[in-house]
Amino acid sequence: MFGILGKKIGMSQIFKEDGTCVPVTAIVVGPCFVVQVKAADKNGYCAIQIGFEDKKEKRTNKPQLGHFKKGTVTPKRFIREIRVDDVKEYKAGQKIEVDIFQEGDFVDIAGKSIGKGFQGGMKRWGWSGGPEAHGSMSHRRIGSVGTNTTPGRILRGHHMPGHMGNKKITVQSLEVVRVDKDNNILLVRGAVPGHKGSYLVVKKAKKKKSKE
Repeated sequence: MFGILGKKIGMSQIFKEDGTCVPVTAIVVGPCFVVQVKAADKNGYCAIQIGFEDKKEKRTNKPQLGHFKKGTVTPKRFIREIRVDDVKEYKAGQKIEVDIFQEGDFVDIAGKSIGKGFQGGMKRWGWSGGPEAHGSMSHRRIGSVGTNTTPGRILRGHHMPGHMGNKKITVQSLEVVRVDKDNNILLVRGAVPGHKGSYLVVKKAKKKKSKE
């Protein structure tokens, strides 16, 4: 199994035996249930669709309700696909828990960053700003954005004020510091995207192998 779904609880810190303080993020991971199995011969690729956190039936529309009943699971709030090498060991309704990870593993965690609304260029892109003397009239303004007659337009990708945050972010190679199997809690070293209560996808790291 390469990944699982979870929800961010918040940040804390733990102390190692040598007294070192380690900043950690606590994540409720699972239990997740397999909603659908996608095989290469039918769908063109191998993956399993898993769901996390129960949802009331009255808040689920009929097409979704039929999809969950076909997978023999109760309606779920958060559903994602996880690629696997082989689907033979998975079946609809199967339970997946935090024990797929162990201390010393490295994981990639994806989630939506905290939305910050409409922001100016200095906050959004780190512009230095204009002169701050009393005579200046452009402390935090955009300044010139266009070009000369040729091509006579604003070039694509120019940094401008706009909506900041609320984008999918993946933080790679975070170390699993502790695994609480009784409470389905995963402690990872460092920060992960999103606010408290936001949903996350936790996968085994692509770039860094686990400690043996």
